[in-house]
Amino acid sequence: MASSHKIETLAFPVLLGDIGGTNARFALLPGRDEEVLHFAPVRTGDFPNIESAVRAAVLDKTEIRPRSALFALAGPIDGDEVDLTNAEWIVRPRDVMAATGIEDITLLNDFEAQALAISALDDPDMTTEAIGPELAPQENCRVVLGPGTGLGVAGLVYASGLWTPVPGEGGHVALGPDADDEFPIWPHIEKEGGRISAEALLAGRGIPRLYRAVAAARGLAASLSTPAEVTNAALGGEDPLALATMTLYCRLLGRVAGDLALVFMATGGVFIAGGIAPRIALLLKEGEFRHAFEAKYPHENLMRQIPTRLVTAEQPALTGLAAFARAPENFSVPLDRRRWR
Repeated sequence: MASSHKIETLAFPVLLGDIGGTNARFALLPGRDEEVLHFAPVRTGDFPNIESAVRAAVLDKTEIRPRSALFALAGPIDGDEVDLTNAEWIVRPRDVMAATGIEDITLLNDFEAQALAISALDDPDMTTEAIGPELAPQENCRVVLGPGTGLGVAGLVYASGLWTPVPGEGGHVALGPDADDEFPIWPHIEKEGGRISAEALLAGRGIPRLYRAVAAARGLAASLSTPAEVTNAALGGEDPLALATMTLYCRLLGRVAGDLALVFMATGGVFIAGGIAPRIALLLKEGEFRHAFEAKYPHENLMRQIPTRLVTAEQPALTGLAAFARAPENFSVPLDRRRWR
């Protein structure tokens, strides 16, 4: 039975926004039991601020006028001005309200929205595929991590019948060698800020960094320079160096995913989101990811029972926001200092 808690309801229609460093994706939820209306994404760099993007992408395309808005931002939510980490926008909720007529704005972190999404696995828009054995996610604590421009991480704690998203900076944990074939590679990895973090190797920029280190450890020239070149060469199967790099990448991603599963005791599953994972789905399913995920002595038996799934949904953050807007009574999401009205 769910514990009593303050339910933060939103007035419909609700404008949903997933605002990243490159793209802004918007949708409208007209009512609690109605379907989400999606709009074409826009590039943040094409607009001076979020309010002009909302007008062009949504308000100019429909007669529905949102009363409230729920935005997931790629940046820390603190105060009346939110700087996006990888874009020029500064989000000022009161300016957005004045420019659009929206009466109520709530801001969440982008990976809070990803965490909300993995609570909504029964939503037809929230599609996933198993990595490794077909294990059904249980109604229990979960973890989502997303390699892309960075490495986002969030937990989803299930307690007293409520889902609580727990954002953090888990992508910046240290990542070192473990298997025998990794130790010769590590001295060749270029450090960031004097250290080697999980993000430094698993974010997009980490793929060519890892490729150069693998090449150097083998005494070979590194002929590829971009993440796309390395991943495409590995998927093509004709470049042994690229394939070795991406095989190691999948192993390292599985190792970090397993560590996070232990931190949260995520028996409800670990979900891999972000822009990179769907492109390398075939490599993730070949075994290195799952083997590294399970190799957690003395808890191998526990790890074998935890599902690992690839998020294939096109816009999972919007699905997560919609899940919260529809049924806030299922969540514990403190909105103090993150809601303007």
